[in-house]
Amino acid sequence: MIPIRGINHLTLTVSSLTRSLSFYVDVLGAVLIHRGRTDAYIEWGPVWICLLERGEDNRAEAGKAGMDHVAFTISDSDFDQAVETLKASSVSIIRGPVIRGDGRCVNFVDPDGIQLELNTGSLAGRMKVWG
Repeated sequence: MIPIRGINHLTLTVSSLTRSLSFYVDVLGAVLIHRGRTDAYIEWGPVWICLLERGEDNRAEAGKAGMDHVAFTISDSDFDQAVETLKASSVSIIRGPVIRGDGRCVNFVDPDGIQLELNTGSLAGRMKVWG
């Protein structure tokens, strides 16, 4: 067994690095750590993500196996303002806000249609509901 301790990073392929950076930095508040010609590294606290530009012609075909969504932890006290920021930025919210387990969540999509989630709960809290 490999002793996994948590998320190290995620790599998301995007069609436009400029457009995606605007979304992740300006709307979601990520900190830009590095920007290369076709990649960028951003972080929120202990979570870091690589955005890798593939361009429109190289995007994965719809329906192929891949990442379903990425969930980011957010404090309950910041949740309502975060939802308002998404709405004010014309971000497409696809579910929520809803209560799941011991927290609230909202699911939305980035400019390439990658599903993201803001979640105030914990794994332990979710499992108590499912137990």
